[in-house]
Amino acid sequence: MPDMFHHKPINIIYTGVAGTGKTYQLLQIAKAYTDYLPKTNDEDFLGQLLQTLSWREVVCLIFLDFQAKKQELVKVPEMVSHEFFVTKAAQNARENHLSNTAWAVLQTHSPTDSTTVISKNRASQAYFDKDNTGAWYLLPESLPLLSELMQQLTEFQQAQHDNNAGQTQGFSQQRFSMVSFHQAYGYEEFVEGIRPVMAAATHASNGHANHRQANNSETNNSPSQMSYAIQNGAFLTLCQRAARDPEQRYAMLIDEINRANVSRVFGELLSLIEPDKRAGMANTMTVNLAYSGRPFSVPANVDIYATMNTQDHSLAPLDMALRRRFRFIECSPQPELLPIISLSTESEADDTTETIDLAKLLMGLNHRITQMLGADVQLGHAFLWSVNNLEQLQLVLIEQIIPQLAQAAGGQLAMLQYIFKDEQQPLSAQFIQDSQALLDNDSNNQLHNQPHTAMHNSMLSGQNPFFDPSMSTGSYRINSDLLNKTGAFAEPSVYQRLYR
Repeated sequence: MPDMFHHKPINIIYTGVAGTGKTYQLLQIAKAYTDYLPKTNDEDFLGQLLQTLSWREVVCLIFLDFQAKKQELVKVPEMVSHEFFVTKAAQNARENHLSNTAWAVLQTHSPTDSTTVISKNRASQAYFDKDNTGAWYLLPESLPLLSELMQQLTEFQQAQHDNNAGQTQGFSQQRFSMVSFHQAYGYEEFVEGIRPVMAAATHASNGHANHRQANNSETNNSPSQMSYAIQNGAFLTLCQRAARDPEQRYAMLIDEINRANVSRVFGELLSLIEPDKRAGMANTMTVNLAYSGRPFSVPANVDIYATMNTQDHSLAPLDMALRRRFRFIECSPQPELLPIISLSTESEADDTTETIDLAKLLMGLNHRITQMLGADVQLGHAFLWSVNNLEQLQLVLIEQIIPQLAQAAGGQLAMLQYIFKDEQQPLSAQFIQDSQALLDNDSNNQLHNQPHTAMHNSMLSGQNPFFDPSMSTGSYRINSDLLNKTGAFAEPSVYQRLYR
């Protein structure tokens, strides 16, 4: 695992076939970006939360806390008595005129066209407005600007929960964000995008509906009102946290980076993630973000780790786009990690223990898979990681390994039979059977216990075999004895023959 205290930004993609522990690697890296803090009291948590916040941020945090408790409207006395306000006042050694402080913050950050708030000194950004009853509420369009505060509030609430639950190691603080790419994942989820924001209808009924929606009678008569605002995605949110905490390293963890259109997801940030173009580095780059237009550069204390499945043959363009920006680390199958399972056999004459060496079994399968289908189709050790007995091995073969190989081989019988060394075996001992041969056997019963060669050809052996798909026209079937765990498949010898 890379040294998390390394000062140069880290960009790494772990590549390999399925089942080689790539996602497990990400989970281990996540632990290196997690701080386990000692147990403390709620006052200490509050102090850490509020120490660096302005009064405006504290008031916003109070509204967010009330919203989490399903309360949209807050009056000034409720605000001043809230634990966040009380703690911030104590930090600033303030004892008197606290209501005046609250009123000043609320009025300063109210909209210029408010019909209920009169103020001569207004900030450029509005966050609060008041209804006709004197209760204040958070403007819906301000919510996208508060994503960092929402994250801090969530972490504080989790810390309180963990501490009060009596966890011995205190609580954890994560300095990473983990996402899994998929075909629909885009720039809007990763960087920033326009998202709908819902506002409670209570505001409209009390005469303080958002002025931008006041002319929409259909909206005002509906249970809720919807507006659209720019919101931060996972990567931008992490980068903002990292920029506020330059002494610590943060990590973006991306599982299955190849499943999305990477150029579309990263957008203009694809160049900014290069180590030498980070903020404060020699060739620092800054761009204006696509939706908000805000200038942005990627902090140097943000590391990026991703996984990539090499079995996806659509990776060539992706590989070219990311090769300069990432180090690629190959995760190969590790059969040496697999155990030997034991099977006790008892008879009148003998009481012995047979074994199945899962490492040898995996190496044998992968050797023949590489010959037939290429190294990118090999099986990872994770397929057999949890196998501890014969029944579990049978289930893994039936439910995972055979279906995956059948798909990779396009269902071609000869390839599958070669991989499972079925060609010279009696029909009853074949993992993969020829459906037509089974029909013929049922008809005349002449093939019982006779060697059956399905589409066998001498060209199937050797280091670089040539295989003609037209040679395999039969349909395959998994042996019913394997499905039922009976017959030859109740004996270890049928699995031992898969060794290399």
